[in-house]
Amino acid sequence: MSYSYLDIVKIADAFPYPGPGGESTINDYVHFRVAAHPYETLGFILPDVADTLKDLPGGLWISPTTLAMRAIGRFRLLNKWRGELFPVYGPNKELLFSIEPSASPLFGVVVYGVNMTAFRWSGGSNNNRQGSLQVWVPRRSSTRAKFPNMLDSSVGGGLATGGTPWSCIIRESEEEASLEEGLVRCAQEVGTITYFYVSGEGSGGESGLAQPERSYVFDLDLTGFPPDALTMNDDSVAAFELLTVPEVKLALGRKEFKPNCALVMLDFLIRHGQLTVEEEPGIQEISVRMHRKMDFPLR
Repeated sequence: MSYSYLDIVKIADAFPYPGPGGESTINDYVHFRVAAHPYETLGFILPDVADTLKDLPGGLWISPTTLAMRAIGRFRLLNKWRGELFPVYGPNKELLFSIEPSASPLFGVVVYGVNMTAFRWSGGSNNNRQGSLQVWVPRRSSTRAKFPNMLDSSVGGGLATGGTPWSCIIRESEEEASLEEGLVRCAQEVGTITYFYVSGEGSGGESGLAQPERSYVFDLDLTGFPPDALTMNDDSVAAFELLTVPEVKLALGRKEFKPNCALVMLDFLIRHGQLTVEEEPGIQEISVRMHRKMDFPLR
């Protein structure tokens, strides 16, 4: 292998760590705080974004609204307005407010999502896991605002205010992959991955935005199910393909996966013994960076 999977992780977990050079980068951002918790940073805002927000009615720290941000037509991110609400938490997991998803990167607040990997052991049955591991991998539609045509998690989506990881993965499984609730409830909730993305090419908007994220991760064992167990149910997915582990690794090396979904896939391969230190000497750092400690309040 002529590359390291650590290079893939660094794309999704791109915000500098504390230390030489890291602190200066953090100081390049404006700290986003609210009056109820004046000493608690909820996110990082680019200075030019903060300057624009100051000119909105009410100013930056009093009551900036995403609707006002959308109205001025300044931010390309807001062209894909979703009309949903994502939660923003304060200390002790207090829900402080909710925000339009397309606007959350402008404030640099933590966003939450779910990702599920559907897999099977070829040649096996529900009672007998044998053969080689295969994974259902969708290709994102060419019309997606972010990362069009790239490979994705089997199922994934954003966690809205009032939702739970389970309610979210059940809804997204039906919408994206035609999976019924009864089957999805057989999935295992296997932990989280946490990373700090910085928007860039393919993000569908402004570059340099701080985007801390946490995803709740699920595994769904569909051993014994046919290759067409997952089928398209909306226009977000172009097609599903059942890939072998070597094919998944090749696609990862070619950087064909959406950045955060590459982390989900690496986490899956490591947990299932399909990626070891013999193949990837940087596996310990990979694991640490996929579970990054955040200096923001979390859910």
